[in-house]
Amino acid sequence: MKWTLIALVLSANAMAKEPSEQRQQQLSELLAHDCGSCHGLTRKGGLGPSLLPDALLNKSDDFLIMTIANGRKGTPMPPWKDFLTKSEIRWMVKSLR
Repeated sequence: MKWTLIALVLSANAMAKEPSEQRQQQLSELLAHDCGSCHGLTRKGGLGPSLLPDALLNKSDDFLIMTIANGRKGTPMPPWKDFLTKSEIRWMVKSLR
């Protein structure tokens, strides 16, 4: 039991760690190109809604993280959870704000 708890804590700490600088660069490019293809290259909106900070004010980080991870049914927004970790998604939300 004690070792399981330690493993869970270590795993949670690893998940909470920010992505490396190299990965942050890759995530920034993903935001610009992959997200930009629907949300507009300037993130002002297009097929998808605006991702500018003002447009995200009334949306919680948890909502945005869940939206990126799971996508939005009935819309072109795909789930990204198979490609991004939760800490990477959290970093992306932080950078959008």
